[in-house]
Amino acid sequence: MSTFVLVPGFWLGAWAWDEVAAPLRAAGHGVHPVSLPGLAERAGEQGEFGLEEHIADLAELLVREDLWDVVLVAHSGACAPVGGVADRMPERIRRVVYLDSGPMTDGTSVYDRWQPDFRAEADATVVDGRLPMPSWTYLAEHGSSTEGLDPAALVRIRARLTPQPAGTYRDALRLTGAGAALPQALVSCSFPLEQVRALIAAGHPWFAGLDGPGWELRELPTGHWPMFSRPADTAALLAQLAAI
Repeated sequence: MSTFVLVPGFWLGAWAWDEVAAPLRAAGHGVHPVSLPGLAERAGEQGEFGLEEHIADLAELLVREDLWDVVLVAHSGACAPVGGVADRMPERIRRVVYLDSGPMTDGTSVYDRWQPDFRAEADATVVDGRLPMPSWTYLAEHGSSTEGLDPAALVRIRARLTPQPAGTYRDALRLTGAGAALPQALVSCSFPLEQVRALIAAGHPWFAGLDGPGWELRELPTGHWPMFSRPADTAALLAQLAAI
């Protein structure tokens, strides 16, 4: 049996993993869905939370719960804090899984990866240091597909979203390279795996090194939020990756 730490992307909390966590637990796995500081049920916490606080919170979870041999899962923008804690505590990690996401490089931020118009929109809509989620349509136009989610599901999900602390996407991730040798996996959902492989072959900087022996590349065709659109299949694929 495996131990999973499930870290959701921007605007989400531990609740986003409910339908993924249930089948994993039913199969006997240990599952720890995460709400990072300033989000979901922790939205009322005081402070200007940045990337460092999110990394430290994940590290504290691993120590507090005495977690070892962890399958650490990053959805979307969680790539930054997950990459950070894997770099700092590689001895506790079995595998890092990027779910419709990808690894960050040293000195870069999530903000750096956004298109210029998306950055401008984010800058203009931040309120009190936190970024509300843009419309589903706007996100879809910028690569975050809502495939597999009907209008009712979009309404339900949006009702539970909380604004994202701006520092978490603006702050640059600092890496030592200590986690680079860990087994890692990328699960492509909203883009065909063929396209990802082409970007790797072309030497795209976001995909540098993903052709190495420590990487597994998988595909789960759906939108950008597979924990909502295909939760059972997401759970099954995570279990498969943990068993490798």
